[in-house]
Amino acid sequence: MAVAAPPPRLPALRVSDNHRFLVRADGQPFFYLADTAWELFHRLNRQDAAAYFRLRAQQGFTVAQIVALAEFDGLTEPNAYGKLPLIGKDPAKPAVTPGADPANPASYDYWDHVDYVIDEANRNGMYVGLLPTWASWVFKTPRPGSNDEPIFTVQNAQTYGEFLGKRYGRKGIIWILGGDRSAAGVEDIWRAMAKGIAIGVSGKEDYSAVLMSYHPNGAATSSTWFHNDAWLDMNMQQTGHGLAETVQPWKKIAADYALNPPKPVIDAEPLYEDHPLAFRAKQNGYSLDAHVRQRIYWDLFSGSIGETYGNHAVWQFFVPGLKPVNGPLMNWQSAVHRPAANQMRFVRELMESRPVLSRVPDQSLIADELQGSDHIAATRGDGYVFIYDAQGRPFTVNLGKISGDRLRCWWFNPRSGDTAEAGEIANTGTHDFIAPSEGFGSDWVLILDDASKGYKPPVRTGPPVL
Repeated sequence: MAVAAPPPRLPALRVSDNHRFLVRADGQPFFYLADTAWELFHRLNRQDAAAYFRLRAQQGFTVAQIVALAEFDGLTEPNAYGKLPLIGKDPAKPAVTPGADPANPASYDYWDHVDYVIDEANRNGMYVGLLPTWASWVFKTPRPGSNDEPIFTVQNAQTYGEFLGKRYGRKGIIWILGGDRSAAGVEDIWRAMAKGIAIGVSGKEDYSAVLMSYHPNGAATSSTWFHNDAWLDMNMQQTGHGLAETVQPWKKIAADYALNPPKPVIDAEPLYEDHPLAFRAKQNGYSLDAHVRQRIYWDLFSGSIGETYGNHAVWQFFVPGLKPVNGPLMNWQSAVHRPAANQMRFVRELMESRPVLSRVPDQSLIADELQGSDHIAATRGDGYVFIYDAQGRPFTVNLGKISGDRLRCWWFNPRSGDTAEAGEIANTGTHDFIAPSEGFGSDWVLILDDASKGYKPPVRTGPPVL
């Protein structure tokens, strides 16, 4: 059997010196563009995992968020190779065996498969946002019918963290504690797990050796419990799957952005593509690519360092025969090609087309930011402005906020990645803008550049991914 070449070691990531972004070891900005692949370790075989990463890398993704101890019977339902992660549901006893040959079931254990998946992600240039466990194995949700089963203590959480840190500390990993649950009352368990990971990676409680965050329950943020903890490098929101006028994600991101000490913030679970809107498909229907784009650009222009995309069939890797969760519309093999997934690389190309580390949110650029699904969000950096017009509504810009006597104007199309010139204007007073089209699904980004900078339009890296 041919042995795959070792995956490249991806550059270490850290928080930027201004505490607002992520950068590689050499200081170059890193754009966090993740896919929620929660059940991948648990449900996919090697062939399907490899195909998934090849496609997501082609679509521009840089991170896949995956859970080691999966939510859906992850302790008792074996993975694709018939293996469980723990002995007797004990986090202090990972089920490991000698050898790692997938052709030999006796030697290929659950963690060997996790090794393979992480290596395959890294081989495709993607980091794994590794959740050690879904938080249902730590925190019991106080609701009727909850299947949560806490198995962690402070002691075994640290032991389990050390196991993971030793095994994966040199791979391309972003550590994400939590998993869709509150941390209230179990903060010390998560702190112990963070400590264990750091010790496993570096041999001591050195949080500079790891990049770490916490994925909270819906409508919550990691800052509620851990903002001042040394192990928490960036705050994560889960703005969730509700309606725009209710969720108002721009306010949630802005609130974490405003905290002191400053830390990067990201929405680790916004509205998924093909998800029942507000969990009520009969009343509201399912989300479309236009809904997804709105959440992503609102977040980014409100201060997020990047964004997480999700598809409702992909995160659970649904195929016929599995118990569906909240009505997925198709199997995951079809869902990976949905429109918003193919539009994510345009987001990245736009954000990387201008100096990243100088970018700040600035709603003072807009005379009227509008509300609900009409909301207009603005951000600026060194010699440029981006304004997201969610439904192509006319708006007025307050000028003079960036350098330059003259501003070069462009309209960027988030649906296609195309950019069209729109002339030059003086960088004084106010100016009215009318987008090329209006209505739901007609979202646009206005780019205003200091003309003397000579910035080029965002460049598509290739043909559409089909």
